[in-house]
Amino acid sequence: MFDFMPADVMPRPIQRSTPIRSLAQSQEFARALRSHGQEPLVLNQLNDTVVMRRRIMGCVDVAMVNRARIDKPLRLVELLQEQGLRRTPVILSPENPTPELFKTGAVPLMSPAQIARLDLTAPKEERRAALHQKWRNRLKHAESQALRVTRQNMPLDPAHWLLQAEAIQQGQRGYRNWPQDLTLAFVRENPGKAKLFQAFEGKEVVAAVLILCHGTCASYHISHTTDRGRALSAHNLLMWNAMSWLAAKDYVELDLGLINTEDAAGLARFKLGTGAKLHELGGTWGYWPPMGRLLRPLAALDRGLMTPRKTGQV
Repeated sequence: MFDFMPADVMPRPIQRSTPIRSLAQSQEFARALRSHGQEPLVLNQLNDTVVMRRRIMGCVDVAMVNRARIDKPLRLVELLQEQGLRRTPVILSPENPTPELFKTGAVPLMSPAQIARLDLTAPKEERRAALHQKWRNRLKHAESQALRVTRQNMPLDPAHWLLQAEAIQQGQRGYRNWPQDLTLAFVRENPGKAKLFQAFEGKEVVAAVLILCHGTCASYHISHTTDRGRALSAHNLLMWNAMSWLAAKDYVELDLGLINTEDAAGLARFKLGTGAKLHELGGTWGYWPPMGRLLRPLAALDRGLMTPRKTGQV
């Protein structure tokens, strides 16, 4: 069902005073997890931090704090223990570099990755001017073609062509995204928050992008472009339409996800070509309460691994 609305019916503006939160730390994601059979722990005392709980290798229970701002590492550890996780291994992946985690005895497991974040608050003319030249040229090329762009709420259909294409693409390229059931749970539990943008040449769909909206932000979730769509630069046109629609609805930021210049340099250039900026995450840390104090000296030795670095160019 298409969600076009009369010009005289304006959506309620999103309050910009609401904190910017990643998808993994949103109420929308927590609802999807519950519907998917998981029961996340939400720490109300710590800005509603979402803690996922999973069993790995079929026998080990772990807690995961993903893409959260961890401004008070010691308080986070205390709260996890108060919630009955005294002997549960915890995987911490902060939204920002948080070398202070070493004080808890957390041990670095993986150095910080980078994501692309696009500011949507600038006027449309400034956002277009911020596009990289090659990206803007491809957009102009797409706009000169006979492409039709549609926007609708993502259908709750496991057989939808985009979901099937994404599954095949994951297998071919060797990466992992959300389980299909979790994507459908997000669609089901958050009506109107999963937006599907598609480009058609005549009656043939040549590209699609699925955007998940959460709080004041949105996240680029999955996409697919056919060979014909690539020839027509359809992906650029869809992204520009998605960016413009989100900005018009007062969303303040679009999270374009991880930047991988080694295995997906083309996709990295595409994301940064939108005018998005690199943002360094806080790496991945492991914390096991019974060993916290004993591991503290080892964690201190690894502080340099998790220290903020200068952002590079792609």
